[in-house]
Amino acid sequence: LFGTIVWILVASTQVPLPLLQGWVMFVAVTAWFLSIVFLCVFLFGYANRIAVNWNQTDFLFHGATFVFYFGAFLLQAATTSLHHFPRRLNSTTQETILGDHEYNISIAASV
Repeated sequence: LFGTIVWILVASTQVPLPLLQGWVMFVAVTAWFLSIVFLCVFLFGYANRIAVNWNQTDFLFHGATFVFYFGAFLLQAATTSLHHFPRRLNSTTQETILGDHEYNISIAASV
């Protein structure tokens, strides 16, 4: 559930820097998908049939997910910090990279 909310928040943000936020979206979707796979493995009883140390596997999964989510948080926060940075559309017009609404969504996605 939490991963789905993160996925929705990140997907709803404007993408001024596609390379950075592409990684954020990749992490959110991959972590959500792998969490669903782990849920199905335990729900359907495959954990009893597969000879794996599930405590260690769970620890490694959550450790790796933490590292990737922390990196994604840093990239999303860096994109959010560009809110007041001006962008020139032409020689006379300037606007900010993120509007106020996109800025608020980006803050929620960072948190």
